[in-house]
Amino acid sequence: MSQQLYHLLSGAWPLVAESRQLRCVPPEEMDDLWVEGWRNFGPDFFRASLMSDGSCLKRQIPLRIKVDPFRQSRSQRRTFKMNADLKVSCGEASPGSSEQALFDLHKSRFVENVPNSLGDFLGAGPEAYPCECRQFSVYLEGQLIAISFMALGRRSCSSIYAAFDPAFSRRRLGVYTMLAELEFAREHELEFYYIGYATIEPSCYDYKKQFSSLEYYDWEERWLRGEDLSKVS
Repeated sequence: MSQQLYHLLSGAWPLVAESRQLRCVPPEEMDDLWVEGWRNFGPDFFRASLMSDGSCLKRQIPLRIKVDPFRQSRSQRRTFKMNADLKVSCGEASPGSSEQALFDLHKSRFVENVPNSLGDFLGAGPEAYPCECRQFSVYLEGQLIAISFMALGRRSCSSIYAAFDPAFSRRRLGVYTMLAELEFAREHELEFYYIGYATIEPSCYDYKKQFSSLEYYDWEERWLRGEDLSKVS
C-alpha cells in the first residue's frame, strides 16, 4: 500500500525531505523557518512532506493557528472548564528529574517509536536550545501531572512537545496544554501558534485539525485555510 501511494503521489504531491543543525537562531529567523514548514528538536531542524504511519505512507502537512481570531470550540471550553482546579506555571524551560519521571510515565502509552528522554525533543539541555524555550508545568494539588514545551520567535511560537500522567487521561491534558500555550501567545500578542504536523489522510494527529483559525502549509509556499483540508484529494 505504501509503494502504491508513493507512486501515486510522486507526480501530484511535493516531495520534501530535509534536515540541518542550527545552534543559535535569532527570533525573526525562527519565524521564517516555521513559515517554510521547518520544525526542530533542540538543534536538529527537519521538514518532510511525507510520513510513514505503520504500513502506510501519508501526506504530511505543517499546521498553525492564527492567534487573534482563535476561539475555543465547545469541546475545548469543556476541557478548559474541567481543568479549572489545576495550576499552570510558565517559565524558562529547565526540565529536571520530576519532568523526566513524568515523561517516563507518559511514554508508557506507546508501543512503537518509544522515545528515550525529553532530550530527544529538547536537546541535551538549555544550553542546546537554538532559541528561547518556555516550559508549562501543570499541577494538581502540588503534583506535577503535565508539562509542555514551546519555542519562541519574534511574532510566532511553536509547540515542541507535551507529556502527561496517563492516570489523568480523561482530563485531555494534551489539548489543555495547547490551550494554555495559545493563551500565552494571545497575551504576548503573537500572530501565529505552530502546532506541528498532521496528515491529509486520517491519523492520530487529527485532534490538531479541530482548532479554529487553522491554516496548513501545502509545500508550495502557501498557507491555506484549515477548513479546506477536506477538499484535498
